[in-house]
Amino acid sequence: MTSRTDSDWQSKFVNKIVVGDSRVLLKEIPDQSVNLVITSPPYYLQRDYGVAGEIGNENTVEEYVENLMHVFGECLRVLRHDGHIVFNLGDKYVDGSLLLVPWRFALSVLNRFPVKLVNAVTWVKLNPTPRQYRRRLVSSTEPFFDFVKSSNYYFDLDSYLSMHSLLRRRSRTGPRLGQRYRRLIENSELTPAQKEQALRELERVIEEVQSGKIAGFRMKIRGIHAPAFGGQDGGRKIQLEKKGFTIIRLLGNGIKRDVIESPVETIRGIGHPAIFPEFVVSQLVQLLCPPEGVVLDPFMGSGTTAVVSKALGRHFVGIDTNSQYVELAAKRLEGSDRMLDYLL
Repeated sequence: MTSRTDSDWQSKFVNKIVVGDSRVLLKEIPDQSVNLVITSPPYYLQRDYGVAGEIGNENTVEEYVENLMHVFGECLRVLRHDGHIVFNLGDKYVDGSLLLVPWRFALSVLNRFPVKLVNAVTWVKLNPTPRQYRRRLVSSTEPFFDFVKSSNYYFDLDSYLSMHSLLRRRSRTGPRLGQRYRRLIENSELTPAQKEQALRELERVIEEVQSGKIAGFRMKIRGIHAPAFGGQDGGRKIQLEKKGFTIIRLLGNGIKRDVIESPVETIRGIGHPAIFPEFVVSQLVQLLCPPEGVVLDPFMGSGTTAVVSKALGRHFVGIDTNSQYVELAAKRLEGSDRMLDYLL
């Protein structure tokens, strides 16, 4: 971590979770001291966390957004010029209509502060709370707004792993890899010799995936799949005509999309009603914060940001108004000396 002349704030805040109001405590952190702010403030009129005057229980959505502006302003001050501020917010229905709370917040930030909104990452919840609404659909997405204060921001795209890439990587050694193509080959119109060659080349490309030489593959079989593009000799179209099949090797990672699919998480022994998903936070920390950098969460809650930052070799600063949740988060942190499962 970069050395700083003011050691007082470091001894109080760095790699600690402090009880208090972030609107007050953030003022003790020097300018340009953190690399990444990632947080999920209490949602508007969703839960009562048991602290008088806390953000989230305002009388109007305008007052709620205004209180968040004070926190955002302090986050911007303590952020390095190459850093990011990521806010995750949920929406709220009132009288059967969405208030568009996240987008009100984002527009207020852009109107008030000299920042750019470079990404609006959508978290898709794979296991949303089961409801039986008759007049609307179940809400299963939330935005993560990524703001920067300059165009020269840190961005490690290679470290960002889409869920599709993760699932593909996990399936490399699985017994099901290639099963579907084996069945298609056996049931195809190919000659016995062509089927034998197709199965042989299929096994070869499966070994390439399992060894990590390529990321994946696609196979086209004559009479089953649409003809491939390209008419040059030796191209895929010619291979389909002569051999009866063609194999397309996929190199590198998948497209880095602004969508992260992850389940809503619950953790035994942590009574917090809204737990930040570890997978989502881990992806954003790796993407937006350099190793040994400082990650700030002014609404630490259950401690996910601290746990993830510690596992990924980053420092953290946590603040929360609820002393009970801070105590639970600290206990969770003590038992978190592990590498995150999906990073193995």
